[in-house]
Amino acid sequence: MGPATRLVARRLPIAACLLLGISLAVYGLLALAPGSTERALLGTRPASPELLAAIRERHHLDQPFPLRYAHWLGGLLRGDLGDSVQTGEPVTARIGERLPVTLELALYATLLIVLLGVPLGLLAAAHRERAADRAVTAGAVMAISAPSFALGTLLLYVFGVRLGWFPVFGAGTGFAGRVRHLTLPAIALALSQIALVTRQTRAAGLDVVARDYMAFARARGLPARHVWGRYALRNTAVPVATSVGLVLAYSMSGAVLVEVTFSLPGLGALIIESVAAKDVPVVQGVALVAGAATIGINLLVDLAYLALDPRLRRAAA
Repeated sequence: MGPATRLVARRLPIAACLLLGISLAVYGLLALAPGSTERALLGTRPASPELLAAIRERHHLDQPFPLRYAHWLGGLLRGDLGDSVQTGEPVTARIGERLPVTLELALYATLLIVLLGVPLGLLAAAHRERAADRAVTAGAVMAISAPSFALGTLLLYVFGVRLGWFPVFGAGTGFAGRVRHLTLPAIALALSQIALVTRQTRAAGLDVVARDYMAFARARGLPARHVWGRYALRNTAVPVATSVGLVLAYSMSGAVLVEVTFSLPGLGALIIESVAAKDVPVVQGVALVAGAATIGINLLVDLAYLALDPRLRRAAA
């Protein structure tokens, strides 16, 4: 059994326990929230006691909390997340409709983060205490201080309303349409995380600069592009992979406000609708998807460590 297989085997039971804890916490918080599911379903329509009783029985609302949770957990173990209280559709179908938009937005934002954050961090490290370093550091401080929803509103007004360069709502169709519709949301979601990756890469780059192999590479007369592209980038890969994994997890779970700002039909908008309606099965399903995505990304980052650093493979062998 290789190091990667052993790592996965160790993490799977922990991941299952974490997901169980997440589901129990979300289920409990929704049960404690004010209001009732049946009243949320009926809205302002009048309801007889018989109708309310029928709704409670249909959605197991007449059972104690432990029995309701056990019923839901049993369905989950059979691969059934239940049906939406709002629409009656299977939860998996509702999540499947919304997941592609959130996933594409997260990947687009992560691509921007990597393509901008890593080179800017290396640039700042290569020009320590000079104008380029000060400019990158100042820009990172400003970017990390900007709330994504406020930045999204500003981008929407300037580039969508005033200049008309990008659409102001919706996710678009086709590859080109989807890219055009998701550009502004991806920038709004990515900007603060670009600052985070830039600072992390700069710190790792400054540590690498002091290493002997960097001095030897420069003494051999190698071009600066070669020194920083081959030696520095390779040896900052582990901390950079850590920060990229964190921002990808954030992009998957932190896109709620951005999706609402740009009217994107993703998981963020779905969970807001479902919480307002006390649609417990949908909220549970989205929470599990977000939790599983975060746990899966962390596992992929740990596997990336093994691929990037041979010393970790030998230690795990």
